[in-house]
Amino acid sequence: MPPALGYATELADRYDDWFTPPASSTEATVALLARLAGSAPDGPLLELGVGTGRVALPLAARGHEVHGIDAAKSMLEQLRGKPGGEELTLSIGDFAEVDHEGEFAVVYVAGWTFFELPSQQAQLRCFQRAARRLLPGGLFVLDAHLPEALAASAGAGTRPVPTANGDFALRTRRLQPAQQRYTSDYLVLADGLLRHVRVDFRYASPGELDLMASTAGLHLRERFGDWSGTPFTDTSSYHVSVYELPA
Repeated sequence: MPPALGYATELADRYDDWFTPPASSTEATVALLARLAGSAPDGPLLELGVGTGRVALPLAARGHEVHGIDAAKSMLEQLRGKPGGEELTLSIGDFAEVDHEGEFAVVYVAGWTFFELPSQQAQLRCFQRAARRLLPGGLFVLDAHLPEALAASAGAGTRPVPTANGDFALRTRRLQPAQQRYTSDYLVLADGLLRHVRVDFRYASPGELDLMASTAGLHLRERFGDWSGTPFTDTSSYHVSVYELPA
């Protein structure tokens, strides 16, 4: 089943205000994906959980053919209303199924959205369906928190998080290790009202992700410590993993 759509459906018009990371993060994400696309077979890119187009639109502006899939119609409506949004090929659906026509040089999911898939079965299915959509030599790229870093952040209590429009926001993470799950609760003060947003995730270790990839016929080509392409080390808090379909 698709990820829960509560926040994406109810807050699509405020998503960019409250959940957009710093511009430098988006620039690094787009730059690395563009570089990876340059080393992949010639073909279009597909974003899973494309949302309001934070990554897809600047990639398209660089000259790439970009497709996207998202379960929330309201998010895609926001995307289509932006400059360049009408030029993307978009579909509505569960991105675990990768139910989108075509073959792609790169399939990617960014912003830790992969972990919104609610179960190991859904995550494995996403790997398998993504592999079927890749051209020979194509790449499946995702970013993921490390469980150890999640545990540390969950133990740090409530902390402020930056928002694109300056609204005051607090985030609390709660970890449920027995289920490999965590919940992020946001309190946002906007327009004189306090809003609560909850997002649930099912996390996995790098080793578990690599096993899912292997089961889907993919192998790990490289792993970075962040979207800037820094090495993945013991001090990394998350990783960007690049899986390849053999040519």
